Amino acid sequence: MKPTLYIFTVLLWGMSLAISAQTVTLYEQFNGRYDYTAIGNTMNTVENGVNGICTMLNASSANLSLDNNQNIVAAYLYWAGSDTGDFEVSLNGIPVSADRSFSDALDTSRVFFAAFADVTAIVLAQGNTDYTLSDFDLNSVIAPYCPTGTNFGGWALTVIYEDNNLPLNQVNVYDGLQSVPDNLTITLDNLNVLDNENAKIGFIAWEGDSSIAVNEQLTINGSVISNPPLNPANNAFNGTNSFTGASNLYNMDIDVYSIQNHINIGDNSATIALTSGQDFVMINNIITVLNSQLPDATITLDSNIVFCGDQTIEVFFTVHNTNSTGILPALTPITFYANDVPLATTSTLNAIAIDGSESQSILIEIPEDIGAVVNLVAFVDDDGTQQGSVTESNEENNSATAAIELLSISDLIPLPNLKACNEGFETATYNLYEALTTIDYTIEDLQFYGSLEDLESETYPISMPSSYVNIDPNETIYVRMETSLCYDIYEFKLTTENCPPYVPEGFSPNNDTKNDWFNIQGLYDIFTAHKLQIYNRYGELIFVGDNDTPWQGRTNRGLNHNGNKVPVGTYYYILYLNDSDYKPMVGWVYVNY
Repeated sequence: MKPTLYIFTVLLWGMSLAISAQTVTLYEQFNGRYDYTAIGNTMNTVENGVNGICTMLNASSANLSLDNNQNIVAAYLYWAGSDTGDFEVSLNGIPVSADRSFSDALDTSRVFFAAFADVTAIVLAQGNTDYTLSDFDLNSVIAPYCPTGTNFGGWALTVIYEDNNLPLNQVNVYDGLQSVPDNLTITLDNLNVLDNENAKIGFIAWEGDSSIAVNEQLTINGSVISNPPLNPANNAFNGTNSFTGASNLYNMDIDVYSIQNHINIGDNSATIALTSGQDFVMINNIITVLNSQLPDATITLDSNIVFCGDQTIEVFFTVHNTNSTGILPALTPITFYANDVPLATTSTLNAIAIDGSESQSILIEIPEDIGAVVNLVAFVDDDGTQQGSVTESNEENNSATAAIELLSISDLIPLPNLKACNEGFETATYNLYEALTTIDYTIEDLQFYGSLEDLESETYPISMPSSYVNIDPNETIYVRMETSLCYDIYEFKLTTENCPPYVPEGFSPNNDTKNDWFNIQGLYDIFTAHKLQIYNRYGELIFVGDNDTPWQGRTNRGLNHNGNKVPVGTYYYILYLNDSDYKPMVGWVYVNY
């Protein structure tokens, strides 16, 4: 990619009377085995002039005759005349509306127009035949123009065709509307002349008069060009068609000139000068045909993969070499930008043939300061400094743009905490699904994790969420919920509470391993600071226990605190839980053997 502008640069020398005009610039380019021809006709019955005839035709015809091996690629219709414009005409009875229009003027009372329409479909359908432009009637507007000989109307059909017998050419179609009252210089830049054989340049011009030949000539690179006898060197705009040899195209010209002796191999520009000392002439179209063997690198961004919560994207792209006349070399550089900052550079892997392409992908790390939406721009033939290494037929079509939205993960979404009874040492068993009552979900779309790191890496999910035993007090559980594009993260805490103990009505300490001790369920290792007191039926304290000393039916207090078994009977207990949420528990327990 080079910054060279691929346009005509137009300089006006001397005094111009034109008050409104459109600069002649590149409209379309064809690269391959292409050439062109042009037909057309005037609406003037004679050449205009002072005291001339002031009537015009509203239809005229011309014949298109291509060889069998010449296949139509494009057909462009131009028509022009006096006044502000007739932009609805017919071609072979088919209505045609102007796609674009142009204007120019000698002064405020003498204005002129030109129009353009792409009629490729019509010409492809009708092929070689007579073409008639009709419904083009300027008779109602030409009266003010006739006294000064500026009444005119006409049309031209430019046909680009492909012929496999031709060399590889570059056909450039330029248009606009600029007048030549004195000296008009046009510099054609960015040429790459590899072979000047059969090089040519053609024009569509309006309002020229064969009878006025005052300092009227056409030069290229300082050399006067002509096409005698049809186009003499001193009368370039004389109502002729160089393709057909017609000399009665009153007040219009469809001319083509050989320039093979006026450009040199290796030239990268050509200067065209048009002069007219008296005749007012308007240039509407210029076409150049030059041998050329150049690639034309273009790039498309085909698709991309955005990774959830990741600044890395994978971009799939294709480099093309269409509309070219040369091979695109291997290792042509490619650079990807965002906010004018180069992010990654790669290159083509292989040479790409004419009309060929090569597809690749690349991983690109997006800086966090760019934001969630990335306007990614890819340039082919760009080494990361906006400089290229390949000379191309078109240096202005090397880029492609795509807006890519990164998939950021939402902030942690809180869920209701779960609380369960302390089963000892502040552990409990939880059904983690009970925390999801406020959201819609399917089991297949979620996983529970004990840490954010595990969640992000999708490692070590909780295997049995319906019966999960916590590891730490106040443990946090993280939920990964898959969505259509990414995933959401939820969190909730696990807490325990000391639920009321269950005191049995009796036990039998007979060493049969069944119910051998006063097993108060939900007490030991839960209410770790509890105190248990046992009294006999006489109100005497016979046992004191704690978290490490359960009652197994033996005494450790009073006169008989020698550890003997207590006799069968009913005993009174007082259980101090030492928990602010509970009062002491009292009751009777029966001991039997």
